Amino acid sequence: MRIGVAQAMSVVGVEGHPVRIEAAILSGLPSFTIVGLPDTAVSESRERLRAAFAASGITFPSARLTVNLSPADTPKTGTGFDLGIAVAILGAMGGRSSESGTYLLGELGLDGSVRRVRGVLPAALAAHREQARRMVVPWGSGGEAELAHMPATEVWHLSQLAVAAGVTCSGIPKEPVAHCESRAATESLPDLCDVRGQAEARRALEVAAAGGHHLLMTGAPGIGKSMLACRLPGILPALSTDEAVEVAAIASVTGDFTGTISHVPPIAAPHHTASAVALVGGGSVPRPGAASRAHRGVLFLDELPEFSTHALQALRQPMESGRVEIHRARATVSFPASFQLIGAANPCRCGRYLDGPGKCTCSVRERRDYFRRIGGPLLDRFDLNVVLHRPSRAALAMAGESESSARVAERVLRARERQRRRLSGTPWTRNAQVPGTWLRRHVDVPQAVVRDLDRALAQGEVTMRAVDKVFRLAWTIADLAGHDSPDQGDFHQAFTYRLRGGFYGAA
Repeated sequence: MRIGVAQAMSVVGVEGHPVRIEAAILSGLPSFTIVGLPDTAVSESRERLRAAFAASGITFPSARLTVNLSPADTPKTGTGFDLGIAVAILGAMGGRSSESGTYLLGELGLDGSVRRVRGVLPAALAAHREQARRMVVPWGSGGEAELAHMPATEVWHLSQLAVAAGVTCSGIPKEPVAHCESRAATESLPDLCDVRGQAEARRALEVAAAGGHHLLMTGAPGIGKSMLACRLPGILPALSTDEAVEVAAIASVTGDFTGTISHVPPIAAPHHTASAVALVGGGSVPRPGAASRAHRGVLFLDELPEFSTHALQALRQPMESGRVEIHRARATVSFPASFQLIGAANPCRCGRYLDGPGKCTCSVRERRDYFRRIGGPLLDRFDLNVVLHRPSRAALAMAGESESSARVAERVLRARERQRRRLSGTPWTRNAQVPGTWLRRHVDVPQAVVRDLDRALAQGEVTMRAVDKVFRLAWTIADLAGHDSPDQGDFHQAFTYRLRGGFYGAA
């Protein structure tokens, strides 16, 4: 019996897990079996391998061939195991097995080409954690692998199976197969100076950016809700290199990786017809949804009441925990989803309720039912509720030049730095992440504020979750103002943000 060994990576969710591939050529009738919990795509690699060997001029073993993917209890999905299986078979045929610490990833075409696959970056990150010596990936994916902080000389590109056969049989060449540069992307973002008027909404957007708070904007169609939301990434602090790589790893799994990393927080804006799976992820082979694509950035849901209730309620858990858990019979998959939710909604189905008496054609019940689709628990998770009104012509004519995103971003960055210093030594970096117990211990609440909160709780205007959000908002407003701790004015402004939009019954 002859055995060849290779190493590959199984990407489950956005995490890579090492897989040992063993190929054994046994005596008996010709057959080809793959064991170790492979999915359909992995099982179908048998036909791809036969054709790829023939196209590369390599004789496929005419014997009983068994390939084992270990550990056997870990699901193996996708076509990225093709290259590793081929190298293991070549080793069993008498060639040289891949060296320990060398991980292979790639799909084989029928013509013997090595094709790109999803998930190269998370696989490379896992290989780096395993102290891999070398990563072998399809041609064109080397720059993606290098983002995992692996030395460029230890990332190999292969375009043909015949090249892998040469490496396996004759040892390691003196030079790496190829090298690909990676660079940070520079982007031109929409600027807040384009927004005329709407001073209250602009202020709410700044507060949301400073503390990482969820924001709901309600107003008539065309009033500027989407325009404001799309400008939020431009005032958020730039991502660190580690955060940018984390975002790029998710894009690698979803197939959206462009070959560069961006330090601009991402924004995902799914259509209101999106399903729960499209929003939070899932499927027979779990894939990230819009919530994970917005990780470290903004999830913008326009026409919020038009989303299905089931899809919206699926967001409740990731809004609190920053992760999405997908449970399956064989495994539980976890996706990062630390996003900032920005919702935009019309005040009613016709959209004219705020335009003045007699403008709206909806009944009171229709207006109430329109927002009931969102659900009270989800509405309660928004930190800020802002109502936008149409500015008059006179107000627009008198309005001066709006502040640019750069000036607002400076204030946001200073506020974030104050939070970072205050929360040093804790697991949190933003006010929106801090639990209520910590907040109540570290702030001296004015008695007038205590009375207002007690009254609001007694009358059912707010929940205990909403009280915690008032504390978080007050801290953020104080950080923007440069206060050492929130004063009565900061709490009053925070309390006002929570009670805005009361016309639809949100706390």
